[in-house]
Amino acid sequence: MRLNRFANKHIVLGVTGSIATYKAVALASALVQAEARVNVLMTEAATKMVQPLSFQAITHRPVLTDMFSLMAETEIGHVTLGKTADAFLIAPTTANTIAKLALGLADNLLTTTALAATCPIIVAPAMETNMWYHPATQTHIATLRERGVHIVEPEAGHLASGAKGVGRLASQERILTTLRRVLTPQDWAGRRIVITAGGTREAIDPVRFISNHSSGAMGYAMAEAALDRGAHVTLITTARHLSPPEGATIVPVESARQMRDAVLDAIQDAHALFMAAAVADYRPADAAAQKIKKSDADLILRLVRNPDVLADVKQVRPPHLVVVGWAAETDNLIENARQKLMRKGLDLIVANPVPQSFGDGRVQATLIPRKGEPNPLEPMPKEVLAHVILDAVKPLVQRHSPDQKE
Repeated sequence: MRLNRFANKHIVLGVTGSIATYKAVALASALVQAEARVNVLMTEAATKMVQPLSFQAITHRPVLTDMFSLMAETEIGHVTLGKTADAFLIAPTTANTIAKLALGLADNLLTTTALAATCPIIVAPAMETNMWYHPATQTHIATLRERGVHIVEPEAGHLASGAKGVGRLASQERILTTLRRVLTPQDWAGRRIVITAGGTREAIDPVRFISNHSSGAMGYAMAEAALDRGAHVTLITTARHLSPPEGATIVPVESARQMRDAVLDAIQDAHALFMAAAVADYRPADAAAQKIKKSDADLILRLVRNPDVLADVKQVRPPHLVVVGWAAETDNLIENARQKLMRKGLDLIVANPVPQSFGDGRVQATLIPRKGEPNPLEPMPKEVLAHVILDAVKPLVQRHSPDQKE
């Protein structure tokens, strides 16, 4: 089981004459590998940078460059393309094309198709820094945003001029993330959710700590899925090795006490809390201020109880908040998870057998609601499981806060 938002989607890829034009070839390749059907439109300037044959070899479809050559090909004409496509992605987009799009000019195949398009349009600018920050360009970008065009802003780095600054085409990952979200139903739009991720770290001394095997992958998958579906996401995380999801508010923490404080602060205006982090139950009673030196004697640590984050949430949770927990168990999975659900006052718990609950691979999960029977799921990647969990929780959120959607 997998989730592929690009499969069988019709994507029109517009390519303009930027020094970054060559990057669009890899972008087209990534879309084709993701099983999208890609039609490439190139401006005349773009064809001076990259030969159309490069795109045709990848997409196995004719590359369109001349509006007048399409008169007899009405099935792929500029009006038809804009109406049949699931999305129109223009990457890279020059300052010149941005100005034309904002002003509604239609002097080539790409701009004419954009003007006639009824599908979502995504624009990924690439240009020299001063051109990007010029008031005219910024005004045009603001105009396009007001019209609902999705802008993937350029990044900072080395430019073709030799200078450093903002203007580089956004990374392929960022562009595809924006496109994926455009293609995803926004059924969580306006909802504010809090997600925790990773295993907490409890200091022994400045260089050692107690932790667990949690990678944070499940929490990050939940954040990506929720962002894709339009939610406002606050991600409270101990995981430093994972790339922050684009658009999430990141709250870095280390210990269970820090996580508790961050969660209690974040849930006050949230609609749902997904407590995917593995919070340490114990911590060293006294963390050494200096590194403990090795000696011939055994080292004995006295451990004390950490705060129970979910128990504290139960005491102060707003009435509209839906709370989802996780249970990683080595035995009696369903019974132990159900007891935790009732003890912590959860609305749903995700039960995972150890060791499948840790790592980045496929995971076996059982969803246990407060009311109803457990729902055992087939093994699946965590990014797929995240959407299954959101599907299960959505009606609970709607029931708890029908008027909270913004």
